[in-house]
Amino acid sequence: MSVPGPRSDGRREFHSPAAAARLRGGGPRHMMGPVEKPRDFRGTLRKLVRYMGPYRLAIVFVVLLAGGSTTFSIFGPKVLGTATTKLFEGLMAHLAGAGEIDFVGIGRVLIKVLALYLASAVLSYLQGWIMTKVAVTITYKLRRDMMAKVHRMPFRYFDGTTHGEVLSRLTNDVDTVNQSLSQSLTQLVTSTVTVIGILAMMLSINWQMTLVALVTLPLSTGVVVGIVRRSQRLFARQQEYLGHVNSHVEESFSGHTIIKAFNAEERATRQFEKLNDTLYSAAWKAQFLSGIMMPVMGFIGNLGYVAVVVLGGYLAARGRLALGDIQAFIQYVRSFNQPITQLANISNVLQQMAAAAERVFDFLAEAEEMPEPAAPLVLEKVAGRVEFRDVHFSYVPDKPVIKGFSAVVEPGQKVAIVGPTGAGKTTLVKLLMRFYDVDQGAILIDGHDIREFRRADLRRLFGMVLQDTWLFNGTIMENIRYGRRDATDEEVIEAAKAAHIDRFVRTLPEGYQTAINEEVTNLSQGQKQLLTIARAILADPRILILDEATSAVDTHTELLIQRAMQNLMRARTSFVIAHRLSTVRDADLILVIREGNIVEQGTHEELLARGGFYAELYNSQFEQLGEPELMAAKQL
Repeated sequence: MSVPGPRSDGRREFHSPAAAARLRGGGPRHMMGPVEKPRDFRGTLRKLVRYMGPYRLAIVFVVLLAGGSTTFSIFGPKVLGTATTKLFEGLMAHLAGAGEIDFVGIGRVLIKVLALYLASAVLSYLQGWIMTKVAVTITYKLRRDMMAKVHRMPFRYFDGTTHGEVLSRLTNDVDTVNQSLSQSLTQLVTSTVTVIGILAMMLSINWQMTLVALVTLPLSTGVVVGIVRRSQRLFARQQEYLGHVNSHVEESFSGHTIIKAFNAEERATRQFEKLNDTLYSAAWKAQFLSGIMMPVMGFIGNLGYVAVVVLGGYLAARGRLALGDIQAFIQYVRSFNQPITQLANISNVLQQMAAAAERVFDFLAEAEEMPEPAAPLVLEKVAGRVEFRDVHFSYVPDKPVIKGFSAVVEPGQKVAIVGPTGAGKTTLVKLLMRFYDVDQGAILIDGHDIREFRRADLRRLFGMVLQDTWLFNGTIMENIRYGRRDATDEEVIEAAKAAHIDRFVRTLPEGYQTAINEEVTNLSQGQKQLLTIARAILADPRILILDEATSAVDTHTELLIQRAMQNLMRARTSFVIAHRLSTVRDADLILVIREGNIVEQGTHEELLARGGFYAELYNSQFEQLGEPELMAAKQL
């Protein structure tokens, strides 16, 4: 079975981000407006915590390891201070001739310090290793769930969302969540424990010096709050426009041929620069505010450091404080502002993570296709009778595309669907394949509503050959076998012969193992079309949907395609979307659609004799020809 490309009808469309925003329900103002912050920060974090539920024990263990590692490192300066005190007291005693320096005791203290720092390093390594594994596992699960979600979402979503936007959520947003989880959670624990532990150690040394050190805390808090409030808006805006830039780049690469053909390079570049400038503005401001926090906090910390040094020197001179305690206290003061700064940075990271996670969870919460029936119908044998029974459908509410469509197609019939552009021809195909579900009425196969089938079982009944071919980066053999993965090489070759492509394939250096490049530029349009016909022949479906595709090929290739399509349609119910009416004269039934309704139906001769809308369409294709050309065309 030949399947469509990224769009439901096999055609690739190029939406600007503004157009995508309008399709989602907003205009340019909706897209370009400033993003204040994640819509529901707490709600998003709760969802993320629930998502991390299976790894709860591992995370608790990581928290304990982080807390233990930090605790050991906090005791280090206090213990090291006792060594300094012993050394100073021993030196003073030696100078006074009253004793010697206790190097043994100092050695024991240094061993304790070494043991504390070694234990802290081991625990830190373990918690980092475990948390990284948990974060990567959660990222893997997010991507897996999002990819599974893609296959459950209706075509309506992808008709209104650019490919780059979806790709950005699958890559950039998930990566942001991964990096934030692997870094921020353990840092949050260590910073919190460090602040509390250092405060306790400082109080145990001297409460007056502790009060002096804490004078700078309100100033630090004010600076942190101000920076965080500003930066959280910028991080959310940065994440949004990263998606827009990705979307535009993806569209530009996919449609570079169209862009060059219409000399739109400058226009595409200007649009990219506009989006990139907005991303640049938000990104550098966010990064600047995030980066400036450390030097500002360092400056404020130095003010407290100077005050502590002055007070400590005064107390030491009065004999109220040991030299080792001053050393330990100064170390604690130097370390006190660092975890506060880290907590402030973590708040920025959490805001960025929340903005990314919100986009991920919004995607996972999108409406899905109607659920499969509880007891799906499975037909052992399908005759191929198709009935449209009073079908109504609209893409947008109150703007119907199909209005009361009814028709019966008997098994084995070749049915041509004709009509002007926008009449609803391709929409009928989408409804038949259940890319969309009807609003009212029903479509039946062998008397059974297609909604009684599982979608996979229903689509297995169909083969599609679209006007815009879809081939993937792989060998010719793999592309033909795509419709039936268990087919043997001999069956693939027989299908290629029936599609009149075997002779051409054998002229290639590697034959059926010739690789098709990503842009499929090493095959002509006609060759690509014949490959998709071979794919449909190999799938051996009961019902065919053919979007006539001979208008862009030469006469010889057109003849080959028509012969291949005749082989394909033999003994099968076939729906042919006709663009050139001269090619459907042999159809068993022609359905003429106008504004979503069947206005005429019958054979070619009957409809011409009736002199109605079909005759008008048919004759309009020849009205620009001269008399000799007109007679020759009508005799084709």
